[in-house]
Amino acid sequence: MKEAKTKVKTLLECLPYIKSFYGKTVVIKYGGHAMVDEELQNAFAEDIVLLRYVGIKPIVVHGGGPQIDDLMERLGKKSTFVEGMRITDEDTMDIVEMVLGGKINTDIVSLINKHGGRAIGLSGKDANFIKAERIYGRKKIKDGYEDIDIGLVGEVEEVDVSILNAILDNGFIPVIAPYGTGENGESLNINADLVAGNIASAMTAEKLILLTDTEGVLDRNGKLLSFIKYEDAVNMVEKKDIISGGMIPKIKCCIDALKGDVHSCHIIDGRVEHSILLEIFTQKGIGTKIAMEED
Repeated sequence: MKEAKTKVKTLLECLPYIKSFYGKTVVIKYGGHAMVDEELQNAFAEDIVLLRYVGIKPIVVHGGGPQIDDLMERLGKKSTFVEGMRITDEDTMDIVEMVLGGKINTDIVSLINKHGGRAIGLSGKDANFIKAERIYGRKKIKDGYEDIDIGLVGEVEEVDVSILNAILDNGFIPVIAPYGTGENGESLNINADLVAGNIASAMTAEKLILLTDTEGVLDRNGKLLSFIKYEDAVNMVEKKDIISGGMIPKIKCCIDALKGDVHSCHIIDGRVEHSILLEIFTQKGIGTKIAMEED
């Protein structure tokens, strides 16, 4: 009886959050260790299915960089990056589509479905719902920078939300591989964080959640910053005095999402089981929250 009462108490503590987020859209960038550890994979799928069953509308955007690297190595191709962006020729783009759309996407869909959800896999090329434009890398030279052609790499130009709304309104969970369609119909490889942020903005999502392999955003002393105000996040990116490396594009992604009327962004530790539920259904949450104002 004591154990049953504890479970009931836990459910009741979640009720205000279920009421608050009922009918709202939450975009989740799925990546890092959570994608390769079996227990974390199952916990992630359970979280996504539970969100859907309590009336929240999750959209999953996934990465897959390490898996692409692995296949390229097996095929005798070397991965080359400029400012964190993969140089993508036609052969590499074929590999990107095979890994992201043909392998990872279908695996995630199957995983969610196995746990009782109804997931549908798609890429930005389906119905051309993500239109992209090519971008160039930059190489530092003596007098500044010069542009470098990095191939079939793009950024999001436009998101057609009609296909996502159709999927969500019929009770399904969209799982999105991060590549889109260029001006001439070509496939363009896009950073998964940026895809997630742009989709969150286009859908005016309640939350954007980025799963990472870190506790969140850390200060100079390695202490977790549980909340960052929008203006402070902008300053961090401009000055680069606290954050660096792979955290910079994630913060930029959150900044852009907030400018697109997303209510809040969260950078959380995907190595923690059920991290998504801990973020959404507890008062304190986990990781780092970035928002215009602290609630």
